Amino acid sequence: MSLEPLKDGIRSNVRIDFYGHVHKRLRGTDADKRYAMEVAVLKVLEERGCPYVPRLLEEHPAELYFVSTNCGRPAPQLSKEKADKIFANLERDFGVRHLDAEPRNITYSDKLGTFCVIDFELAEILPMPQA
Repeated sequence: MSLEPLKDGIRSNVRIDFYGHVHKRLRGTDADKRYAMEVAVLKVLEERGCPYVPRLLEEHPAELYFVSTNCGRPAPQLSKEKADKIFANLERDFGVRHLDAEPRNITYSDKLGTFCVIDFELAEILPMPQA
């Protein structure tokens, strides 16, 4: 299976496969903790019904590697103000605080017709907000 490189940095290697799935391998400082946090956050957000984040498809903790659904493409024109609102909504509605709340961690999904939040290596799971 050929994988298209998306990001190859000191903290992670991210590739997209033929089916559009995202393959992410964490590395570098605290890779084990960052892997555990990202997987835990994705599971919690799925349980809590958040529609605009990746869905975890495979976990490989011994390799610090997971596969998730694709949430579209980068949204480089997104303003910091709009990004801040998206991150605030995530915390208010689903109880997850993104600790790297920068526009680079938001994509746009044509399939979903919405902005999506990605990269939960640095995040905090809060109690589920009461409606």
